[in-house]
Amino acid sequence: MPQVTRRAGAPAIVAAWCALAFAASCKTKATPAQCDQLIDRYAALVVREKYPDAGPAEIDAERTREKSEAHADDAFKNCSSQVSQSELECALRSTTADAFLKCLE
Repeated sequence: MPQVTRRAGAPAIVAAWCALAFAASCKTKATPAQCDQLIDRYAALVVREKYPDAGPAEIDAERTREKSEAHADDAFKNCSSQVSQSELECALRSTTADAFLKCLE
């Protein structure tokens, strides 16, 4: 008698695809545009913490300086090859520069 193989039902297939999609999203790295968002966020946090009473012109100048420094930093240069989506989301939600950096450790 031929052996009858049972095919997985639709719920099992859907669950498998969801698990694969979730695993893939954990491994997806930040895009260059998202890395730019990270730099903007970090610069804003640092400026706010360093100069809480600064005016708009001072804030813009300092933000520009912070962004320039960040672009030169090796950690940010490797952003799109090393920062995961979960790290990115954590950093973008952070409210302090220290919390931001902890997300990326």
